[in-house]
Amino acid sequence: MTDVRRALPAVHVLLERPRVRDLLATTPRTVVLDAVRAVLDRLRSSGSMPNDVALDDAIATEVALRSQPSLRAAFNATGVVLHTNLGRAPLARAAIEAIGRTAAGASNLEYDLARGARGSRYGHCVTLLCELTAAEDAIVVNNCAAALVLALNTFADGRGAIVSRGELIEIGGSFRVPDIMAKSGAKLIEVGTTNRTHADDYRRALTSDAGAIVKVHRSNFEVRGFVAEATLTDLAPIAREGTIPLLFDFGSGLLVSLEPFGLSGEPTARDGVQGGATLTLMSGDKLLGGPQAGIIVGEAAAVSACRRNPLARAVRVDKLTLAALEATLQLYRDPERAVREVPVLAMLSAEADVIRQRAARIAGRLTSTRHRLGVEASVATVGGGAFPTARIPSYAIVLSGGDAATEIEARLRANDPPIIGRLADDRVWLDLRSILPEHDDAFAAALERAIA
Repeated sequence: MTDVRRALPAVHVLLERPRVRDLLATTPRTVVLDAVRAVLDRLRSSGSMPNDVALDDAIATEVALRSQPSLRAAFNATGVVLHTNLGRAPLARAAIEAIGRTAAGASNLEYDLARGARGSRYGHCVTLLCELTAAEDAIVVNNCAAALVLALNTFADGRGAIVSRGELIEIGGSFRVPDIMAKSGAKLIEVGTTNRTHADDYRRALTSDAGAIVKVHRSNFEVRGFVAEATLTDLAPIAREGTIPLLFDFGSGLLVSLEPFGLSGEPTARDGVQGGATLTLMSGDKLLGGPQAGIIVGEAAAVSACRRNPLARAVRVDKLTLAALEATLQLYRDPERAVREVPVLAMLSAEADVIRQRAARIAGRLTSTRHRLGVEASVATVGGGAFPTARIPSYAIVLSGGDAATEIEARLRANDPPIIGRLADDRVWLDLRSILPEHDDAFAAALERAIA
């Protein structure tokens, strides 16, 4: 053992130092003890001997790191508004307040206030969902994949599910629709080809073994050129002919058209219901702008069958999800208010010049002399598997110089809270379209700390 290693203080000695005692006053002893041991292990490995101040700093830093929660708030400055890796849709203030009220104490989650008897959690949000989509009934589960599994298991367990080969897509995290469908117990009956599937392809697949027709909206990519697909309107009479349900998995959860803001081509939930789908399946945390949830709306008898399926209990949602979803849906009763107050819609509909002004104000507050700072035109995207080809004009704060772009980006990620941007042209781009205006001050302060 080297002399440097012998000179390192013992653990019990370090625990008696004033700064470490201060840490013990606010942090569990086991956390501080493990931090001290970790610092000593690193010093023994490196053979270095810091002064007392540096050693105290190292222990305090290690304690802070070990005290951080794994799941933390972060700034999404990527320009991808619905970033799956960064939590998708931020919640509206009304939804956050609803979670707080519901989490603080008891609630009528499964209690019928009118009858004074046991109720069902499946009754919450139903009225609003039916009102907003023109459906007869609705059920909320924990995500859209669960909604698809529940619907297929209800109607096609051990039977065939007719689906176009062009709609056997892969969604985020390497999850593939055919794999999810297979887990429901349904047997895939593939029809058509990758680029062209006709209504007659589905009709020819109708057999006594068929349990459902599945229409999957290709929301995360587009196929162009020599293509053809059967619409819901085409498929609805075929499903009726075979006396089987037509299931429409359209994913995004869009409730209002975004065409006034230059985003077209994405159907709404009402389009699915009125287009003839027996059940329309969608996510709660994409373009709907609510919490993670799987939403099934459609014909009363079909929804009731899903609700009676024992699998529904395995994929049910908790009270906080229902509270946030109901509060979000309430905003849609006034579409103009929804565009203002549902964060996803507000970010997607914001004018580019307003974003430029915000970026300029934030950049003007930064005082770093080590980096070049600028505001430049950028291109944002929707994300969340919606509007895959849409390119939205935006503006970004651009950092370069002083350090390599990769080092700047790593420092931003290590900040508290982390700032997640993107690298391009050996510079770091921080796009303001994916940051809410009310977070500008906190974002500016965090950015200043990170680059100081």
